[in-house]
Amino acid sequence: MPPTDPQSASFAWVFAFVILQRVLELGLCRRNRRVLYARGGKEFFPETYPVMVGLHVLFLLALFLESHPWRVPLDALTFGCLAALLPVTGMRYWAIASLGENWTTRIVVVPGEPVKRAGPYRFLRHPNYLVLVLEFFLIPLLLRAPVTLVVFSLANLLALRQRIRLEEDALRDFTDYEEKFPGTRQPD
Repeated sequence: MPPTDPQSASFAWVFAFVILQRVLELGLCRRNRRVLYARGGKEFFPETYPVMVGLHVLFLLALFLESHPWRVPLDALTFGCLAALLPVTGMRYWAIASLGENWTTRIVVVPGEPVKRAGPYRFLRHPNYLVLVLEFFLIPLLLRAPVTLVVFSLANLLALRQRIRLEEDALRDFTDYEEKFPGTRQPD
C-alpha cells in the first residue's frame, strides 16, 4: 500500500499514545511503591521485573520496526481493533483505579493487609493481565504486524504465567488472598 493511499491513515500516534501511557503508569507505580513501603510493604521476586520491562520494550521496538511506515488501511479490521481497544483501555484504568495505592507494576505486598476485591477484581483475579494479553494481540493486529503479534503474544503469555504464579504465592503467604479467591493454589 503506497503512503499516499487515501484509503489509509498514519497510525504513528499509536506509539506516542502507548509510550505516554506507560511513562505515566511508571510514575504512578513509583509513587504507589513509596506509599506501600511506608505501610510496611515488601517487594517480592524483584528479579522478574527486568524481564517484564524488557518484554514490553522489545514488543514496542518490534512493533515499531515491523509496522513501518505505520500506515493502516481504513477498513473493518482497523475500526474493529480500535473499537476493541477502547474498552480494553477502560478496563486497564478501572483496574488501576480499583486498586488505588496498591497498584504497581512490581509485586509489592503489605503483609496482613486485606486484598482488594473491587471493580473488575470482583469478577477476575487479574484483569490488568487480561488487558496486557489483549493489547499484545490487538495493537499488532491493528498495525498489521503479524510476526510481532505471534512472537510477543506467546512470550507475554509465558511471562504472565510465571508472574501470576509468583504474585499469587506472595499474596497467599502474606494476605487473605486465599479467602477472597479460594481454590487459586496451583500445583508446584
